[in-house]
This record gives sequence, structure tokens and C-alpha cells, in this order.
Amino acid sequence: MNRSSIGYAVLLGLAFLTPAASYAQQEVKQDSIGPVGQAKVTPVTQAMLNAADKSATNFLLTNGNYAQTRFHPAKQINRNNVKNLHVAWIFQTDVKESLETSPIVVDGVMYVTTSYSHVYALDAKTGRELWHYNHKMGPITTYCCGPNNRGVQVLNDMVYLATLDAKLIALSAKTGDVVWKTDIADPELGYSETMAPTVVKDKVLIGTNGGEYGIRGFMRAYDAKTGKQLWNFSTIPENSVGVWATKDATGRDMHRDIAAEKAVLAKNGDPFAKLGGGVWQNPAVDLATNRIYFVVGNPSPDLDGSLRPGDNLYTDSLVALDLDTGKYVCHFQYIAHDVWDLDAVSPPVLVNVKDKSGKTIPGVIHAGKTGHIYVHDRKDCSLIRFSDAMVPQENMWVLPTKEGARMLPGANGGVEWSPIATDPGQELAYAINLHQPMHYRVESSPYPNGKLWLGGAFTAIPGEKQSGNITAVNYNTGKIKWQVKTPEPMIGGILATAGGLVFTGEGNGKFAAYDSGSGKELWSFRAGAGVNAPPSSYMLGDRQYIVVGAGGNTQVNFRRGNNIIAFSLD
Repeated sequence: MNRSSIGYAVLLGLAFLTPAASYAQQEVKQDSIGPVGQAKVTPVTQAMLNAADKSATNFLLTNGNYAQTRFHPAKQINRNNVKNLHVAWIFQTDVKESLETSPIVVDGVMYVTTSYSHVYALDAKTGRELWHYNHKMGPITTYCCGPNNRGVQVLNDMVYLATLDAKLIALSAKTGDVVWKTDIADPELGYSETMAPTVVKDKVLIGTNGGEYGIRGFMRAYDAKTGKQLWNFSTIPENSVGVWATKDATGRDMHRDIAAEKAVLAKNGDPFAKLGGGVWQNPAVDLATNRIYFVVGNPSPDLDGSLRPGDNLYTDSLVALDLDTGKYVCHFQYIAHDVWDLDAVSPPVLVNVKDKSGKTIPGVIHAGKTGHIYVHDRKDCSLIRFSDAMVPQENMWVLPTKEGARMLPGANGGVEWSPIATDPGQELAYAINLHQPMHYRVESSPYPNGKLWLGGAFTAIPGEKQSGNITAVNYNTGKIKWQVKTPEPMIGGILATAGGLVFTGEGNGKFAAYDSGSGKELWSFRAGAGVNAPPSSYMLGDRQYIVVGAGGNTQVNFRRGNNIIAFSLD
């Protein structure tokens, strides 16, 4: 029995064992993707990537296209028939751990990843494994928040992977063999990689994790053919002080003691070399202006601001760079001198937006851990508006104390890493949120040489209710159109389709489809493990599929699993 049929039986019950096996084996005999050990490769050209949002057949980039809209043009599965959606196949990986992969689909071949940087090539019609790359970790691996991997990218006949031990690897799309390997940074100093690379114009773009370890963050470009570094942008400039901002992006006072910070700066100097500033998610690429837009994570140590005077640029910021050179274009900082770990981590999205005068302009939007969706002018990164809060906000911005100060949103959000989706036709952005009241406790400690450096702790408060929601926001008004409450905090991602649907999952195993205009639940499935990964969609022939990983999540300790599940109407 092949692996896809085994997974089908495990999740749907023993009564389904025989028909599931029979169905899967028939499909395997009919497919022409390739024998086990290799995949039938369609070279992915730059022209294909540029037009990724026009193709209903494929899902070529982590968030659907360079703009990261997560809006798929297929509409066979729609509001009227989604109730008939059922499992087409299930593939079980060898790794039962936090699963955040965004499946990439190229003409019938699917590429997925697991925790600890495994890569699988699958037949997208049957779920049959074509090849498996099992990355051998180096002697030292240091990482925050789980051993996740968020996916690969494909260009020409190569698949690009960033690994937990901070390497960038190019694999043969046909066989999974290593073509080249490059060291990105030193894991012993706290660097790691969980994000998916972005490939554009023969460049592989990658940031770094490690903001909790006293690193100096970066965004880099590597040559896609050779792995040679082309440019580097440090997310922490040598002058990280900034303008001594006392208010956040929404205009609320953050209770900074500017005089005390200036005294520390005069005594100890700028702390830029160990100030954190990791990059968790893919940059959005504006092909028209040759710019990339990405967000930068928290300063280090997370909760202890006494050691890092100033605004701590460019942490907690939206940043734009020139694609060819990596030169700085503009930035906007949401929270200066963050001592709450409410960093910017969800990938930015490029859409046309209305400015303050009502004129339609190129915009960029970002969903924050604060629970706001921020809307920017793409030209200069300036803030146009911010949305209504999607989660409760209390005691903002109370300073952490030794005893522990209560504030919410907690350090997980709002919107954690979870990519949002958009539907430009409805002018809506769809986000999934966490509600976790937390205590923030500060405890100053010196730099621990590449070890975890939080400067205290943030902990969920026993007895206080945790929950989540799915929220649709009109980004041209900032108003919430609809919201669906969920019993547990939400983390993973969301997908919108031309069929008038949004798909997302929950930590309790529920994967569901909602009417994108109203939020009405139209269909659901119980996956047996947390559905905490972003869904993808694709078509084979005249059949549309929805695919998602069900493997739980380390950060919020949802039930682990190892399933990639594809759904279709027949």
C-alpha cells in the first residue's frame, strides 16, 4: 500500500481502507509525473513567476505571487459546491512535528517541506512520493520557536531550500540531489533559517532568524546558479538610534524613559552588533519599480530595553530595498524600542489602495501582532491608515516588570507569522489572529554568546481565556467587515480564491471554507492534527485542488502530525 492510502485510512477510519487503497493505486498506475526517485520537470521560467497570479494550474510562489496576495484565480470550487469537497489524497511525511509548509505546485509536481528541513517532491494528482531530500544537520543548530520550515522555491530546474542550520541549498528539481550548498551564517552565534527563499531575476533572496539570540539580522541576495552572495543589507544599521520616538504607529504613548536611554547610549555606545532584527517571512517583490518590501522582527534582548537605547532601527519595521543592489529605499517603524516582542513577522502584501484623499495608489499592507492591519504608500513606506483592532487590546503599552505586567495582545499576537490573503475585487484582507493575555516579566542579563537572550519572559496567564478569530478587513477604510471567532488561538495562514471562498485551519484539526464576502462557514474537515500551515490551490486538467499541511505547531503547542492533505470535488 502506498503512503497516500495509508494516511487516508488513518484519518478517515478503517472502513475506508480498501476503497482508499484501490483508488490510490489506480491513480498511481495512470500518472505520468515520473517513477519513484525522480520527477518530470517543467522548467520554471522568470516569465512564469512574473505571471504566477494568472495561472490557475500552478502555485509557484510561497504566497501565490510576488505581491503575496494569496488569491488564487481558480473558481471551480465555489460557494455553491464547496460542501461537496472531499479528500483526494493524503501523504504522510517521515517527520511528525510542527508543519508550516506552503506547498509549491509546478505542472503536476508538488514540493513540500517539514520541520528539520526535509523536502519532498510529490505527484500532485495522487500524493505519491517522487523523491525525498533528508537534510543532515550540522553539529550545532540553534533556533527559536520550533524547527519549522515554510517551504521551497523553484526556478528553472532547481529547488531552493533554506535550512535550520543556516545553509542555502539548491536541489535538482528532478531528483532532489544537491547542486550547490552555501553557508548563510553561523548557527553557533544564534542564526537559523525557517523561511522559504524567494527567487527572482536569477537571485535567491533570504533573510535570517535569530532575533532572540543577539544576532545582527540581514536580508541577502545570492546568485541562483552558483550560490555566490550578491549583496547584503543589515537590518540593524550602525546608527540604530533613530528619532527617539515616544509613540507607536497608532499614536499611543509607549512610556519610554528617553533621558535614561540617552545616558546608557553615552556610556555604552550603539548596541547595533547584537541587536537582533531577524526576518521571518518572504519579501514582496514589486517588478514595476524593482523593489522588495519585507518586515523585520524584534530587537534583542526581547524584553530588556535597558541594554539597547534608541529606537533600535530597523526592528519592528517595514523596509524597502532596491532589488538589484540591496540599497535602502525607505522604512516605517511600527514600534520603536519594542519591549513586548510585538515584532513585525507576517509577510507584507502589495495591493492598490486608496490614499487619504481617496486616490488609488500602489500600496503595501502588513498585519501586525498588535492586531492592526497597516496600510502604506509603496512610494515612501509612509503610513496611510491602520485598521480597527482585530483582537482585544488592554494596558498598552505597560512596561514589563520583575513581577510581571499584564498586557494584551500577548507576544504571539494578533497576527503571528501567519500570511494573510486578499481579495482585491472586494478590497478585503483576511487575517487569522491569536488572543492570549500574557504577563511580561523583565530580568536583565548580559549577552550569553549565541544562547537564548530574552531578558525576561512572556507567559500566558493561567485561567485567562485564549481564543482566535478570522477577520476580514476593508483595507481602504480600515473597518472590519466580518469576524468569525474560534475556540483556540489561530496560527498558520489563509487562502482566498476566485470561487468566493477563504480556506484556513485551526489547532484543533479543523480545516474549513468560508464565504469570503460574509464569513459564513460552508464546509469543514477534521484533520486529526493542528492545521497550522497556509493552504495552496492548483488545477490538474479540469479538476481544482486545495492542499494543506496538518502537523500542528510548536509555538502554541498544537497537536503534532505529519499529513499533507489534498481535497477536490470528485
